[in-house]
Amino acid sequence: MPPRARQIHSLAAFMNRDASPVSMKTGLWVWPAEAKAQSKVLRKLAASQHLVAAMTALAKSKDGLSNSEVDDVIADNSEWMTLWVVRQLTSLGFVEFKVDLFGEPAKYQLTELGRNTLSRITGQPTQLKASTPPPVSKATPMTA
Repeated sequence: MPPRARQIHSLAAFMNRDASPVSMKTGLWVWPAEAKAQSKVLRKLAASQHLVAAMTALAKSKDGLSNSEVDDVIADNSEWMTLWVVRQLTSLGFVEFKVDLFGEPAKYQLTELGRNTLSRITGQPTQLKASTPPPVSKATPMTA
């Protein structure tokens, strides 16, 4: 085999040797359906101070947090870490991205699954958003 072909072959073998079936080496990317697997994900999530800090701040925020606000909450001074946190929480279904069409910055908001998960991690109930209107009382018709 010519030396150039051997180099290409050995490079390909080296690259394939380290390849694993999981394309992402670290991180939580899917919320599992099984309870045992969910507990494992919760333990990993609770171990990450950045993920818990972001979820706690999002739970306290009524309107959600912009990307720069999430960056401030994480307090890591790393846009890469903010991106990693947001992608993790979004892929797990804990956070949703809301876009404002009238010039305000887009915001990340905690989903119901995210609220339930955060309460399981912290052991404290999270404040629910006041999204339901108060009940309408039935008016009695006036009699003449």
